[in-house]
Amino acid sequence: MTDDPDNRLSLAAIGQTTPAQRWRTEAMRSHSSPRLLHISRGQGRITVAGLTSGYGPNNLIFIPARTMYGFEAGQGVFGSLLAIPPAMAGEWPEMPVHLRLKDVLAQKEIVQILDALERELTGARPGHDRAALYHAGLLAVFFARQSGLDEAAPQEPARSESPPARLVAAYTDLVERDYRTARGVADYAALLGVTPTHLSRSCRITCGRSALALLNDRVIHEARRRLHDSRTPVQEIARALGFSSAAYFTRSFQSHTGMTPTAFRRSGPSKG
Repeated sequence: MTDDPDNRLSLAAIGQTTPAQRWRTEAMRSHSSPRLLHISRGQGRITVAGLTSGYGPNNLIFIPARTMYGFEAGQGVFGSLLAIPPAMAGEWPEMPVHLRLKDVLAQKEIVQILDALERELTGARPGHDRAALYHAGLLAVFFARQSGLDEAAPQEPARSESPPARLVAAYTDLVERDYRTARGVADYAALLGVTPTHLSRSCRITCGRSALALLNDRVIHEARRRLHDSRTPVQEIARALGFSSAAYFTRSFQSHTGMTPTAFRRSGPSKG
């Protein structure tokens, strides 16, 4: 396993998120390795690659590396988020997949696999790291089997392959690649060969938000993450995210969050 925490095999609980921390899950972001979201209780909406859909109990949602996503994790939503090491990415799909497990035996099996994986990840028995990887491998096999049996609503595949969905997926890929630059919606639209109006209309069709809202959400999430998780000076964060000045960054951040970058940093513990 790698030393990068973002790439390490891990299992995090979803639920009981405080309002002040909801940006961690609801805002658009991505990871450098794949993620698997398991919802055990509750319901809400999730946006993956610019396509919004509902989720409920016994749902499994696979999110490939560097794919923008965000989901509601309100009161009553419980589950887990698995970080899959890059070395195991080849065992998983290349595209996002949303499974709705209807078979009771399959529902029990996924819980058993995740419970066993968690025991090895948190335990100290000899070989627990290796055992955890084996359980993660079993999970990949389970997911592949269920992908072939899934009885998800037939309109979802068609919806994800619609022209607006394909365009927005391409847009989110570009945003994920270039959000640290000063590129705006017009620049991305030009790269995609469409007008800004057409791009924004497509975004509203697939996720109910404008192209600018998706872009701003991604940038502000990264700003929050850097402010909360590091002591990097505000000026350096502004520069790293493509802002022409710290003052412009502060105005933009405050307009989206209601707080200045400094006030946001003071509102929670920082890590070195």
